[in-house]
Amino acid sequence: MKVLTALSGLTGVADQARELRDSGVHGVFTFEGPHDVFAPLTLAAGVGGLDLMTNVAIAFPRNPIHLAHQANDHQLLSGGRFVLGLGTQIRTQIEKRFGAAFDHPVHRMVELIAALRAIFEAWNTGARLDFRGDYYQHTLMTPTFSPGPNPHGAPPIYLGALGPRLTRAAAEHADGLLVMPFSTKRFLHESTMSAVRAGLAQAGRRAEDFRVVPEIIVATGATDAEREAAEAAARMLLGFYASTPAYAPVLAAHGWQDLQPELNALSKQGQWAQMGARITDEILHTIAACGTPAQVAARIRDRVDGIADTVCVYQAAPIAPAVVGAIVSELG
Repeated sequence: MKVLTALSGLTGVADQARELRDSGVHGVFTFEGPHDVFAPLTLAAGVGGLDLMTNVAIAFPRNPIHLAHQANDHQLLSGGRFVLGLGTQIRTQIEKRFGAAFDHPVHRMVELIAALRAIFEAWNTGARLDFRGDYYQHTLMTPTFSPGPNPHGAPPIYLGALGPRLTRAAAEHADGLLVMPFSTKRFLHESTMSAVRAGLAQAGRRAEDFRVVPEIIVATGATDAEREAAEAAARMLLGFYASTPAYAPVLAAHGWQDLQPELNALSKQGQWAQMGARITDEILHTIAACGTPAQVAARIRDRVDGIADTVCVYQAAPIAPAVVGAIVSELG
């Protein structure tokens, strides 16, 4: 099983990536946080031997041409080991933080993927760029601005999704699905995969031509004290996620639907510590993989068996590369 984990910060990224690679990790990913999602991957690309992935780049504030150039450049820098992972985020973040439009997000995302593919085709084949959609129009690509054919081909496009409509759209139009970290075995197998199968059937695609990559929140450490601190951090993280209406279906799948509005109210009061305290042991261990590296590996395998051969490890608290390597070793 291939394991990817997150890069943190910008300082010493190459050393961090090298240490993770040497510990046995197969790849690294980034998310939209306090730093640009592409910058750490640019720094890590020179290390070599690692898959690189945005997990995820928020799509709607970016223009398809910008995304295409960034993805194509990282495909070149990584020697063909880059995956462009895209996500929608939620309406409040898109409209209030990014100042961008969020109307018809599923249709907009499907069209953005089509626009990216049209741009990649124009670069790789020399075909005329003539994409005309409801949200994006790209009808000019002069030689000055074309990077030309990529020797590694166009990078694959994965889509982060949780709801059934976007998950089906990913299976219909993208190369892979990035399963959001706030998930459970039951939700993955019953809800997510049901939508994936529906999308593949609608598009007439084979399951083997589509990748499902779960991201799993992990709380572990080399000592009991480290594991206890990691579990406390995981409770805070889950409290934050569970306060968001978009994640209510995961809670509802286990009969915990009353927790979401309670946590949402606490978030509006700034009661962050109290939110983590609302995450019971049952909720913690159902959503996150906790324990020793061997226990974490067993819980990851139990969740994704029969669905995925690649997982992304979301570190609830910083995990030493050697400990991540132990998880990789246990997974085989």
